[in-house]
Amino acid sequence: MVEEKKPLDSRSEVMRTILNISKSLAKEKQGALFVIADRAKITGNYRPHYPQIEFTGNLLSKGMDAVIEKLATLDGAVIFTPEGSLIAYGSRILKSETLLGFGTKHAAAKGITSFDSSATAVLVSEESGWIKVFQKGEIVLETDAVDIESSTLEKVSSFLTNHDMALLAGAGISVAAGIVTAPTLLIVGGAYLVVKTAGSVISSALKKEKSK
Repeated sequence: MVEEKKPLDSRSEVMRTILNISKSLAKEKQGALFVIADRAKITGNYRPHYPQIEFTGNLLSKGMDAVIEKLATLDGAVIFTPEGSLIAYGSRILKSETLLGFGTKHAAAKGITSFDSSATAVLVSEESGWIKVFQKGEIVLETDAVDIESSTLEKVSSFLTNHDMALLAGAGISVAAGIVTAPTLLIVGGAYLVVKTAGSVISSALKKEKSK
């Protein structure tokens, strides 16, 4: 009996690809802002800093992740549709809400996701090397640059896209008293999901594994 291939969930694959690019940028201490939004809703709410070049294909096209990683280092946001079509890069987000103690990228991420409740913003901090995901004006995921298993990243990406708690259970993450734990993740549940990798502890553990 031939096993049927599971259809590709392009929206969660777009999220997973952006998180992977973000981790790569975070390791290099490069700042970036990605926005995933419906084309009609984002239109008129951003302003490009640079002349725009049209690219064939989208984020999921072969080799496009490397191109996007370079474009992300330009000043301004890289904007995609949920299916991965590139709308703009190096752009200023015109919807902005101050997040106390943080700068313009955080304000843009908070502002655009407050304005459009279906949008997601992924911010890479060049100062801390941490990645933050915003939805509905709130930080719903926070992680450092430490690599996690691809299957776990896939489940977390699907959760961010589909908001199905069963996906976390599928990643081997257990839920108890609002705290979710996994070998490489510390996840605190609530109205939103916050994910933090215990950076120094995990890095230390990985070094020990490699030295054996």
